[in-house]
Amino acid sequence: MKVTGFSFVKNALLYEYPVVESIKSILPLCDEFVIAVGKSEDGTLQLIEQMKEEKIKIVETVWNEELKKGLVLSEETNKAFKHISEDTDWAFYIQADEVLHEDYLEVVHKNMLAYKDNDLVDGLLFNYMHFYGSFDYIGTSSNWYSNEIRVVKNKKNIYSYRDAQGFRKGAGEKLRVVPIDAFVYHYGW
Repeated sequence: MKVTGFSFVKNALLYEYPVVESIKSILPLCDEFVIAVGKSEDGTLQLIEQMKEEKIKIVETVWNEELKKGLVLSEETNKAFKHISEDTDWAFYIQADEVLHEDYLEVVHKNMLAYKDNDLVDGLLFNYMHFYGSFDYIGTSSNWYSNEIRVVKNKKNIYSYRDAQGFRKGAGEKLRVVPIDAFVYHYGW
């Protein structure tokens, strides 16, 4: 089973995104990691290069700021997704402000193995914990999303949807996913 992580980032230092921690959090599960690094004003490219991780493949991009709000994020996600190796079975998506706790690595790996050859499963659905303002506050109202797809099969008809929160296939069809007992920690607020 081959697993490729993928993400996108721009101005990580300027906006204090924990992108290095995000990548490192899923790297033990990955055979490779593709990151689309947008032209930044703050040394983000150098930050990723300084990781000196052989698994990481950097794709330099220029963001299309003329797209409607949020759509540039899915476009950048798709740029990274298109650069993963064709022989990849699972693609693990992590955003620059998200981290998978190490306690969930085995759970994710077991589920990827269990559903790898199941054609009725397109992806894995994760639980979310949203930190708000500091590590002392957690967003729990209905305004916060409680689940998102973060692992998808490497199928060319799957793509990032709207503002890069989820995925669709074909002409907008929802993916068939399996919920797993793993949390992604979101530090975006």
